[in-house]
Amino acid sequence: MEEAAVEGTNVLVSIIIWIIVGGIAGWLASTIVKGGGMGLVGNVVLGIVGAIVAGFLLPAIGIGLSGIFGAIIAAAIGAIIVLLIIGLIKRA
Repeated sequence: MEEAAVEGTNVLVSIIIWIIVGGIAGWLASTIVKGGGMGLVGNVVLGIVGAIVAGFLLPAIGIGLSGIFGAIIAAAIGAIIVLLIIGLIKRA
């Protein structure tokens, strides 16, 4: 019973960390790419999507980042890619 409570707490902490990393990464990406600001919730979503994109792309080209700062940098790179793609789609 206690193991389930600990596991539930770990999942909650992981979700909170994803939100924080996503928010920071989304904010960084929207700061770097002009006109990419999406507000707090948009930046969090952008950062999480960016983390997913970077999770596929960076290892494919041989780049591996570790730790919390590595996660933020990777998510920001992915979010920048997402913002650039959105910008290209909006222009078309």
